[in-house]
Amino acid sequence: MPRWLRDNALSVSMFGAFGVFLVLQSVFGWQTHNQELAEYGAPQVSWLAYLSSGHFLEAVFENWESEFLQMGGYVLLTAYLVQRGSAESKPLEQTDRPEDDERRAKPESPWPVHAGGLPLVVYRNSLSIALLLIFAGSFLGHLFAGTAEYNQQQALQSGAPPVGVWEFLGTSDFWFQSMQNWQSEFLAVGTLIVLSIFLRQHASPESKPVTVEHAHTGD
Repeated sequence: MPRWLRDNALSVSMFGAFGVFLVLQSVFGWQTHNQELAEYGAPQVSWLAYLSSGHFLEAVFENWESEFLQMGGYVLLTAYLVQRGSAESKPLEQTDRPEDDERRAKPESPWPVHAGGLPLVVYRNSLSIALLLIFAGSFLGHLFAGTAEYNQQQALQSGAPPVGVWEFLGTSDFWFQSMQNWQSEFLAVGTLIVLSIFLRQHASPESKPVTVEHAHTGD
């Protein structure tokens, strides 16, 4: 295996799987959408046209929104909250890690550590900031694409006039879509946190070592 691929195998695998499943989602979604259009006697759309449709983009952003809310919230919560015995928690007695103290900076430390001030403040929180910004962008993508899809469905089913973005934001339909994803994401993370207390996965950094007692909290 080439060294670059070996060193980046985890991210390559994740993004590779993402690409495959996104393409498959678009193909199956396109077929489903055309079936729905045919039921209403509306003209079908090409696959390329479907990629910019509300039907596809709403589904994509709706899921991204929940994923990045979960990850951003998780990063923030694990900075301040602990769970005894969980591999997903920092040790109970740990507040700040010594390595987080900028006074311990090494020459090879990232430049914001040496710069101090605002660059350091932003850098110290950059992971959660980035994840929550992606969540915000996905939320807006879901809102705008969802408005387009909602209006198309209304036009096909009842000929109702289109609604604006702010009107769609106030509908139960929009919040139902969001909540059904948000609740499942936090359920999955909470389950991982609790299961990692008692269960193990050999060689995984998401698991405590096999020989460690259940009460031991992750490092």
